[in-house]
Amino acid sequence: MSESSTKDPLAEAFEVERDRMRAVAHRMLGSHADAEDVVQEAWLRLSRQDASTIHNLGGWLTTVVGRISLDLLRSRQARPEASYDDRLPEFVVTLDDGPVPEDDAVLADSVGLALLVVLESLGPSERLAFVLHDLFAVPFDEIGKILDKSTAAAKMLASRARRKVRARRQPSGTGQEQREVVQAFLRAARRGDFEGLLRVLDPEVELTVDTPSGVVVTLGATKVAAGAQLSADAAAQGRTVLVNGLPGVVSWREDGSPLSVLAFTVADGRIAAVTVVIDPAKLALMSLPEPV
Repeated sequence: MSESSTKDPLAEAFEVERDRMRAVAHRMLGSHADAEDVVQEAWLRLSRQDASTIHNLGGWLTTVVGRISLDLLRSRQARPEASYDDRLPEFVVTLDDGPVPEDDAVLADSVGLALLVVLESLGPSERLAFVLHDLFAVPFDEIGKILDKSTAAAKMLASRARRKVRARRQPSGTGQEQREVVQAFLRAARRGDFEGLLRVLDPEVELTVDTPSGVVVTLGATKVAAGAQLSADAAAQGRTVLVNGLPGVVSWREDGSPLSVLAFTVADGRIAAVTVVIDPAKLALMSLPEPV
């Protein structure tokens, strides 16, 4: 929108709804860039609409954003080249220099990396029903209209999605408690303390490594602990960060180029998931702090 257009009442009303629309689109698509594109498309559609026919602008925009996002998800699914590693959520990396008043609230946010990852496993209709209803309180009858399904069918989709989400461990504990578990993991890995690693790893821990050739997933505490020295080596010269609100570590090569980003999901006092990005192309797209 141009600077002059922001003086228009409709444009000003749109700006009031922008953060919510961006949040809906990001939860749907897992990409900040795609979310911004969706919001811009919503503005273009609104600018072509007779505003006098819109009685609830927030609801109208949520419906439009939902439909655009749904179309994008379906187009992704239809592309044979769209592999799992293309759909891993984006990482937002920020420095973690110690607790601040709002820090625990950020880490306790239920919509963090762990939820974005599990949302990627949902079908487009399931994802829309769950995101709009459970995260943004959109009524099922409105969700049904977006999906061209009945209210009952929308409820069933959300229920199915909810079961899948609950099956995946979500972060728990304060920010400081999560940090302590991660630090215990890193200390045990650096010492080669296999038993110590098993104490801090959930028995069903999932390690996801994003490599140049694709995503490699390892399941189970024994297997993850056996390979933990690799993570320890990468983190040894690293810097503590928050990755999408979760405890993490960024490390660099001697020439200052990024080597890896690690993100940890801590649930019930143990590490339930570790996501590692070592793909140079993906790392180059991230906004990372300077090397220490």
